[in-house]
Amino acid sequence: MRKIFAIGIGTGNPEHLTVQAIQALRRVDVVLLVDKGSERADLKQIRREICERYIDNRAHRYVELSDTTRDPEAASYAQGVEQWHERRLVAYERAIAEELAEDACAAILVWGDPSLYDSTLRLLELMTRRAHIAFEYELIPGISSPQVLAARHKIALNRVAGAVHITTGRRLAAGLPAEADDVVVMLDGACAFRNLTEPDLEIYWGAYLGTEHELLIAGPLQSCKDEIERVRSAARAEHGWIMDTYLLRRNRPR
Repeated sequence: MRKIFAIGIGTGNPEHLTVQAIQALRRVDVVLLVDKGSERADLKQIRREICERYIDNRAHRYVELSDTTRDPEAASYAQGVEQWHERRLVAYERAIAEELAEDACAAILVWGDPSLYDSTLRLLELMTRRAHIAFEYELIPGISSPQVLAARHKIALNRVAGAVHITTGRRLAAGLPAEADDVVVMLDGACAFRNLTEPDLEIYWGAYLGTEHELLIAGPLQSCKDEIERVRSAARAEHGWIMDTYLLRRNRPR
């Protein structure tokens, strides 16, 4: 039966791959690459470089799938995501049926970890339920951006007896959860932190984590947020894309 590996590849540094991920790559005949256009060509190239570095024991080939963006005119954000996922799901089904032999293995290389704010696992589950094509799949965990962020700032995400809340910029725009003292924010394209006014907040921000373009800023939010916006805007203009995440930390009496 066809086998699909969803492999977490970390945040762009080839040394972030686990031994398990490397062993899975060395079983792969086909690598499925989602083409997100010229602005994100670097992300596709990084995936190719990882494969060339670690798949050193067998011939493999790449199959590229054209991707579309979420429709901003959809009735709701959830509906826009659902329609976008349906288009990608159909592209995956077609590629698996046409490009993968019955006993072959394919890989989908997932930025960070497949379990954290990524659609690959959801799409594989949907394909299994639809049963248009028979295959089995396995998830290989990877190093996530919150892990790298904590390592690069030399901090722990949680404090003693505390919890960590992980959310998105879209959720943060509605306000910082009152009960949360340590909040990791991902997928924040609109810099939602700029609207927070609490004086006791600290921020630990990072972009292009683990790569040669890595950027790090930390300090009181109110004195750092303008700098983060400026640095972020300049980096995005230079590279054509940006992936960043940050930790917001309340420092209140315990």
